[in-house]
Amino acid sequence: MTTASVDLTLRDLNARGTTGTSCSSRLLDAPWDVDSAGPGYGPGASMADTLPAGAPSQGTIPQEYREASAEELDRRILAAKAELGDRVVVLGHFYQRDEVVRYADHVGDSFQLATAAKARAEAEAIVFCGVHFMAETADLLSGPEQCVILPNLAAGCSMADMADIDQVEDAWEQLMEVYGGESEDAEGLLPIIPVTYMNSSADLKGFVGRHGGIVCTSSNATTVLDWAFARGRRVLFFPDQHLGRNTARSMGIPLEQMPMWNPRRPLGGNDAQDLHEARVVLWHGFCSVHKRFTTAQIEKARAEHPGVRVIVHPECPMPVVDAADESGSTDHIRRAVEDATEPTAFAIGTEINLVQRLAAAHPQHTIFCLDPVVCPCSTMYRIHPGYLAWVLESLRDGEVVNRITVDQDVAEPARLALERMLAATPATAPASGGPRA
Repeated sequence: MTTASVDLTLRDLNARGTTGTSCSSRLLDAPWDVDSAGPGYGPGASMADTLPAGAPSQGTIPQEYREASAEELDRRILAAKAELGDRVVVLGHFYQRDEVVRYADHVGDSFQLATAAKARAEAEAIVFCGVHFMAETADLLSGPEQCVILPNLAAGCSMADMADIDQVEDAWEQLMEVYGGESEDAEGLLPIIPVTYMNSSADLKGFVGRHGGIVCTSSNATTVLDWAFARGRRVLFFPDQHLGRNTARSMGIPLEQMPMWNPRRPLGGNDAQDLHEARVVLWHGFCSVHKRFTTAQIEKARAEHPGVRVIVHPECPMPVVDAADESGSTDHIRRAVEDATEPTAFAIGTEINLVQRLAAAHPQHTIFCLDPVVCPCSTMYRIHPGYLAWVLESLRDGEVVNRITVDQDVAEPARLALERMLAATPATAPASGGPRA
C-alpha cells in the first residue's frame, strides 16, 4: 500500500540503496541542520533557485525539540493543542509533509486556508504550516487581535521571490513610458492592469491594489483576467509565467501577444512595438516543482497505464498542460480523485506530498506522480513537527514566536486587491488540456 508519508518513502529508498530516485540525498537531513547550513531554499525542487538577499532565516530552536523522537513530538503537539483549545487554529497546506498536516484543523490550498483563518475569529493565534506568502495572506485576512505564526521562517517560496517590489515598480515605470501616449479610450479602458498570483508577497498584492489591479488563484485565473480586460487593454501578469500563459491561451489569446518580461533587461527584453501589441505581459517566473513535469513523462504514463487520466497543475509548462487530459488547481485535482466512482489510473503533475496522500486515501485507484523522482517542494519541507511543537508550546507558555505581520501601508491596498478577487465570480470550469485557439 502506498504510504502518505514522503519522509517514510525517502527513508525506505535510502535503506534499499536505490539511487536516482530522489532529487537530493539531503532530503533526509533534519531541517534545522539545513537552516544552519546557510542561505538557500534547502533540498528539493527549488534547491537550485537563487535566494534573494535579505530573505527571512530561521534561528536555532531549542535542543529539546531537535532531539525529541517522533513519538515525543506527537505527544507534546497533541497536549499543547488540547491545552490551547479554541485559542489556536493550525492550518496545513496540501503540499505539507504528512507528519505535519496530520495536526492541521484545516487542510487546503493557500487561499482556502487564509479564508479558513478568517472564519476562525475566536482563535487568538493562527499557526500556518505552509510558506511565507501564505502566512502574510492569513495576516491580511485575519482580525487585528489575531497573530499569525509561521513555524519556520525559512519556509519561503522561490516563485514568489522571482518578482520583488523593486523589480515590479521598475517594470511598471518602463511600461508607463511605453504606454504614455495612451489614455482611457471611449470604453474607459486603461493601458494596462496589473494582476498578481496569490503566490506573491504582500508587497506585490499591495502594488496591484494601488494600481487598480487584482489577485488571482489557480482556480479563478480566467475570471480574474476577464475582470482585468473589462478595465484595461492589457494585463501585466506576475510572478508565474506558466499560469498566465496557460490561462490566456485558453481564452484565445495568441502566443505572439504574450511577450515575456525579464526584469534584468531593459523593457524586459522586448521592443516597444511588441509591448504595444501585447495583450498579456508575462513575468519571467515559475514554480520549480511544476517545471519538473514533461511531455515525455506523460507519454510514459500512457504507455504503461492504458486509459490513464492525466491531470496537471496549470503552473506546469504549456506543452505539459496541452498533453494532459485536464489541468486544474490542487483542490481541483483532489476533487477529481474523490469524485471518481470507478477504479481509475491517475497520473498527476503536482507536488509529491499531495499525490502520495491521495494515493494512500484512495487505494481503489492507481495514483502516481508523473515525475518518478521524489522531489518535494523545498520550502514546504522546511516545516517539521519539531518546529510545530516549539511554536505551540511557546504559545501555551504565553510567548508568540515567529509572528508574521504586514505593515499597514501595504496591508490596506493588498486587502483591496484581495477583496476585488473575492468579488469576482469564480470560473465554473477548470482549464483543460488539449489544443487551444
